[in-house]
Amino acid sequence: MEYPKSDYKEYPKTLAPDDLWGQVRRTVYGKPVSDEQIQMIVESIRAGLGLSGEDVLLELGCGNGALSQYLFDGCSEFVGVDFSDYLISVAQRKFQRAGFRFVASDALAYLSAEDRPERFSKALCYAMLSYLSDEQAQALLMSLFNRFTGITTIFLGNLPDRDRAHLFFHDGKDFTTELDDSASQIGKWRSPAQLEALAAQCGWRMRVELMPDNFYQAHYRYNAVLERAR
Repeated sequence: MEYPKSDYKEYPKTLAPDDLWGQVRRTVYGKPVSDEQIQMIVESIRAGLGLSGEDVLLELGCGNGALSQYLFDGCSEFVGVDFSDYLISVAQRKFQRAGFRFVASDALAYLSAEDRPERFSKALCYAMLSYLSDEQAQALLMSLFNRFTGITTIFLGNLPDRDRAHLFFHDGKDFTTELDDSASQIGKWRSPAQLEALAAQCGWRMRVELMPDNFYQAHYRYNAVLERAR
């Protein structure tokens, strides 16, 4: 059975239990990306968030924790949230330990229900925001601003750039209908200007950070770092 690339609930169950990068589609032509590429991602997140070792980090859309684990030594406490029960079960089995836990929940539901939101100092959302509609993305950023008052910085990673979509869809087909579909293969494409405007509505100022040219998705994706504007 074929599953769309935006399906992170059923598709991962079809793969081997130890195919961690395959489960979260961090692959190129079906092969896991190299350790060098993963290290580029980790370094970009660490630098963008300015992890101090004392931070309490919230990750929304953490998947199976394969990427999260590389950030543990940069924080004193960690909570990873994902809507896939299966991926969270992998994360709990492989990476969970005291102070570093994984929760199965829809991101917006978790943000509304967390009973100690003020303890978090940084937030990460890697390769997930594009699968949210503008309304959902706004609700997420507003909740992080209003309820999670201790969060100073948010790292939004691996965002598909609408201005460079033609560099991804290079086979000549009409891709315009896919750009606004958050359930499509890549999700919703937002230009840096569009995302900056959305962030500003929620109280955040934004800067764009690009990956090195030799990063495998550098030609059509970007990262955004959000900080409180007021």
